[in-house]
Amino acid sequence: MAHASRLLDVTDHSRDSAGLAYVYPVVSRRAGGVSVGINLNPNNACNWRCVYCQVPELRRGTAPAIDLPRLEAELRAFLQELRYGAFMETQVPPDARRLRDIALSGNGEPTSAREFEQVIELIGRVRGDCDLPADLKLVLITNGSLIDRPGVHAGLHRMAQLNGEVWFKVDSVTPAGRLRINGTRMSLRRMQENLKLAAAACPTWLQTCVLQIDGRPPSDSEADAYLRFVEELRGEGVPLEGVLLYGLARPSMQPDAPRLAKVDRAWMDAFHERIRATGLAVRLNP
Repeated sequence: MAHASRLLDVTDHSRDSAGLAYVYPVVSRRAGGVSVGINLNPNNACNWRCVYCQVPELRRGTAPAIDLPRLEAELRAFLQELRYGAFMETQVPPDARRLRDIALSGNGEPTSAREFEQVIELIGRVRGDCDLPADLKLVLITNGSLIDRPGVHAGLHRMAQLNGEVWFKVDSVTPAGRLRINGTRMSLRRMQENLKLAAAACPTWLQTCVLQIDGRPPSDSEADAYLRFVEELRGEGVPLEGVLLYGLARPSMQPDAPRLAKVDRAWMDAFHERIRATGLAVRLNP
């Protein structure tokens, strides 16, 4: 297993830091320690194109066929290395040497993999065989566009049995905002329905990236629309865990990168308080 010669940090989520095809470790500021990533999109293909995406040579498409035996072998070996090898001591800063989760994220939309449900079963099997922390999370980081696929929905129900949670991307609730930030024309109605499906199947957080484009933070109308959306979900009794609100941490690899910047901390703090006022929990990583 190849090891990098420098410490991991929150600004580098390289998918090849362990020299593996599917499994990669990161220091996650949102998870608060080491996250074992599973990349089901090694072809750099996604059905969205977010302006802040750090994946180089990103293209439109879906996940390739997944080599399940190889994925299982890599996951078993790397978890053993984390638990009993030298990786934590040699590659992870001292204050982050905690295994916090296994996260399906990677270089595209993980739910586009036809084997998604099988991958969840595989993770459950490995988890049951390994000596892992009882509170270890299984996290799906998703744009939510394919939640209504039967195999994905079944996988979410299985995730709920494995201390799982869904981080459902909602960066904007306006058509113009989603097109500008996420490169998608997915309707708000479909996003709402998929979000309800996710939350009913598995504990679900909204994950919202806030950024400046061309020197401007989200407009008042954008922020107001987001808050109305959250309040409507609350009013309908959708069982959301809360909001993961975060700013830019790693450089974008998309053509839009020169146009992007972090929002002012005061703006982020004010937006954070407005979301909290709706009654939802908020975890802030500016």
